[in-house]
Amino acid sequence: MERFMIQRNRHDAIIALVRRQGYASIEQLAGDFGVTPQTIRRDLNLLANEGRLRRVHGGAGLESSTVNTAYQTRKTLNLAAKQRIARLLARQIPDNTSLFINIGTTNEIFAEALADHHGLEVITNNLNVAAILQHQEDFNVIVAGGQVRSRDGGIIGEATIDFINQFKVDYGIIGISGIDDDGSLLEFDYQEVRVAQAIIHNSRQVMLLADHSKFHRNAVVRQGNIAQIDALFTDRQPPERLLQLIEAHDVALHIAEEPATAGSLEDDTGPAQQSR
Repeated sequence: MERFMIQRNRHDAIIALVRRQGYASIEQLAGDFGVTPQTIRRDLNLLANEGRLRRVHGGAGLESSTVNTAYQTRKTLNLAAKQRIARLLARQIPDNTSLFINIGTTNEIFAEALADHHGLEVITNNLNVAAILQHQEDFNVIVAGGQVRSRDGGIIGEATIDFINQFKVDYGIIGISGIDDDGSLLEFDYQEVRVAQAIIHNSRQVMLLADHSKFHRNAVVRQGNIAQIDALFTDRQPPERLLQLIEAHDVALHIAEEPATAGSLEDDTGPAQQSR
């Protein structure tokens, strides 16, 4: 456990350093943290696989703030964390309720986690979510109209917004590309942002799913603010400044911890950390 925490702290410090400088070499990082270049290479490869930085020759740089990671890559990034987050949120959703589910790989995993539910009405602008839920015989799945993005099956545009504005649902389930320290919710596509805002405005409760790689991640379009969210479901404690905003705006924080840190090596269905 101690070794794991040391590694996690080093990873967070590497991200902070790269963020300040824009680039850091393996030699610099090895010297700064007093570890071997081989250790730093493993760290950088792991962080790159998690989508937290971009691996370049001889070191690492920041992820692009204008272009999102490819969909097929995002499907595998932090998969175990996304599954824990999805299962934790699914346990909060009662049967016989209504939901919006928007675009995002974590949202698709959440849709899979609804398999044991009954009587849900789901409105989605995500073709992958619709495909996952189509076999649930007692679900009513409604797909928004609009322009389909070929890269990820998302549906966007004015027709999508008009469609969503016809509903008022119990829960709006949204994903995000990045969360800034000032509480800004960030995305890459302004059309996706407008659809997400319509979902937020037409949901009685808004649930945000975001694994830890979204903290500090840069994206060019402002979707909204953490103050618009009722609950954040994540897998690690947010950075201190963001945590203060979460508490100030009375956002419920649900942390789907790793099994080892939650007190079980085999199951993560026990209670997770929560704060309000």
